Amino acid sequence: MSIDTARIEAAVLEILAAIGEDPARPGLLRTPQRMAESYGEFFSGLASDPLDHLAASAGLIADTAEISELVLLRDIQFRSMCEHHLLPFVGVAHLAYLPSTRIVGLGALVRVVETLAARPQLQERLTEEIADALQAGLGARGVLVVLDATHGCVTARASRQTGSTTVTLASRGALSQPAERAEIMALIGVIP
Repeated sequence: MSIDTARIEAAVLEILAAIGEDPARPGLLRTPQRMAESYGEFFSGLASDPLDHLAASAGLIADTAEISELVLLRDIQFRSMCEHHLLPFVGVAHLAYLPSTRIVGLGALVRVVETLAARPQLQERLTEEIADALQAGLGARGVLVVLDATHGCVTARASRQTGSTTVTLASRGALSQPAERAEIMALIGVIP
């Protein structure tokens, strides 16, 4: 899927006029083009399959001695756009998985988060989609995903709660058990 930049530019011109601004004002002349470019970046994940990033893991077949009990990658910074207001939410993702027979380069995990975050999203769905992709793409014995994010629609609108964050969690397989989840949450630092 390709981003229709001309259509975005026309829509931004209309929005500027609708709020009573002059789109021909010097400070706004390039705003439609800049917004179209930024939307191309914000929503680039619509044209990508997150499982493609994990496909290389097929070549990383590990024997039992190489497989760790747990792989945990903490503090992956991400940004996404809330589909309700098209305002950004930013935060960190923490990913854990229990390898079965395949492992993956850590950069692939980051790319899965980036791809799924680069779509109109809800944090709750994003958390579930990351967990599903890791489970499907790695055949892991268990997966745990925790996202902690600040939402523009909460900090800049209505209640204006600038210090609040939202935490969402999704787990699959062996990491769905309360004891295992608690241990990983302690390793992440979410709970003392």
